This record gives sequence, structure tokens and C-alpha cells, in this order.
Amino acid sequence: MSASTASASSVPAANAQLRLRDETFDPTNPGAYNLYLLASPTRLQLAAADVERNKFVVLEEHPLPPGGLPALAAQHDFLSQRSWNAVRLAVTGRAFTLLPAPLFRAGDEEATLRLHHTPTPWETVRHTTHPGLELVNVFAADAALAGWLSATHGASGRLLHHTSALLAGLVHQRGAAPPRRLYLNPGPQELTLVVLGQHLEYCNVFPCSTAEDVVYYTILVMQELGLNPDEDEVTVWGELMPDSAIFSLLRTYVRNVRFGVRPGNVQYSYRLNDVFEYRYFDLFSLHFC
Repeated sequence: MSASTASASSVPAANAQLRLRDETFDPTNPGAYNLYLLASPTRLQLAAADVERNKFVVLEEHPLPPGGLPALAAQHDFLSQRSWNAVRLAVTGRAFTLLPAPLFRAGDEEATLRLHHTPTPWETVRHTTHPGLELVNVFAADAALAGWLSATHGASGRLLHHTSALLAGLVHQRGAAPPRRLYLNPGPQELTLVVLGQHLEYCNVFPCSTAEDVVYYTILVMQELGLNPDEDEVTVWGELMPDSAIFSLLRTYVRNVRFGVRPGNVQYSYRLNDVFEYRYFDLFSLHFC
């Protein structure tokens, strides 16, 4: 993949797994952009969107050094910049739960999450409201990461769980009277599955390390929710190649598997043309949170 060299970075190029920047991107004027971050335990994906043009102009992926995102930000040319129009940071992981909005009471986040996950002393518990789905996402995040976001970006920073970004992107992309469908989003050692029709029916994150794991959980969820592997369509985003073992094995057991596309109603710099359309869907979907 080609990468723009129009804007120099203090992070050595060898440390970036991906670094694509439109030549119009000006990191000295952060107020003109929204900054989107997706953090896993081992890496960071980031994107920036030009607010006025409603256009993604930056896409990068970096392995996280010891010390995590704060340590990477200290080396990076604009991650520690302040005064962005908006900053949204999503965290991966299985420490989350969704509940109907009428059942949620502010202040009960930790008690609610304890039914599924016991927060550690180094975690903070937060929530995100989804008005369109009438749901609340309660999740745990690394307290140091949350502290960095608050200290660096203040009121412009917002912390979310990556499933909130995925759901926001799905709702945005689907039209009126959408069909009931299963959506897959494989990530590093994880698989997120969503079943969405007129309402959200299912959302969960499973630990996955092999193609067989992905197929097992896919078929399991389809069977539990009455979806037919021979008839119902499955849409896949995430981290796999068209010739990957995961996709090949999925097509053996599920007849109608297709790759998804990027979220619509937003533009993308030509610098991103070499990236598969189904990659980074949850990162781009932070634009709609």
C-alpha cells in the first residue's frame, strides 16, 4: 500500500503498519477535523475527517509501545494536539453489556456491568446512549486511557466501546424496513456478531484465534436466532482478506456471504483507495456516534 509523505511524522515509518494522509490535511489546524481512535490492547487505528468537507483525510494504524496509547501519543506528531473539533476514542474487548434505555439509571453503571464482568481496580466503567436503538451500552475501559483522553482532549473527547461504533455504522447504512441480517466483524483475537432487523436482536464479542472459531460462533448464533445458513445473507467487515482461511471456510458453511462496504454519506480521500472497502468499518463509523 502506498502512503502519503506530504506530512512528516515523528514516529518512524517502520513503526506504522499503515500511514495514509491526504495532502490537504493540516495537523497544525486540529479544529478543522474530527479525530477518531480505535484502541485494542496491542495497537491503535486512527482516522481524521475534515469537518467542512465531511471527508476522511487520514487513516493510520500503529502497534502500541510499552505504555500504550499515551506513550504512542508522546511520539506522534498530532495525537497530543489539542483543540480538535471532536475526539472519539473506542476501546475493544468483551467487558460490555447492552440494556434497554428505560431500565438504565445513571450511577448504576458498575452494578449493571458486574452481572457480566467484574471491573478491576485499573478500569473505569462508562456508558453510551443509543437513542435510535433505545439502548445503553455499559462498558469497562482502562482508567489510564480514559485519564489520558480527558487530560489531553477535555470536553471534546468522548470514550466509547467499539460495539457502539459498529452499531452506529450499521444503523446509518441501513435503509427503511431493513432485512433481518447477521453481521460479522473479526478483529484481533475477537469476533463481534450482530443480528439486526427492525430492532437489535443480538450483539456479542467472542474470543477467536482460528478460522474454525469464527465459523463455529457464526453457525451457533444463526441456529440460536433462527437464521438459515443456506438462505440468509451474512455481511462481513473487519480484518481478513478475500482469500483468507476465515472467508473460505465461512463460504463452505454459509451460502450467502458477502463483504460489506464503507459507511456512506461521507467522502474518503483518494489516498484510501488501496484499502479494502470492508476494512476499518467500526473506526469510520465513529463518525456517526
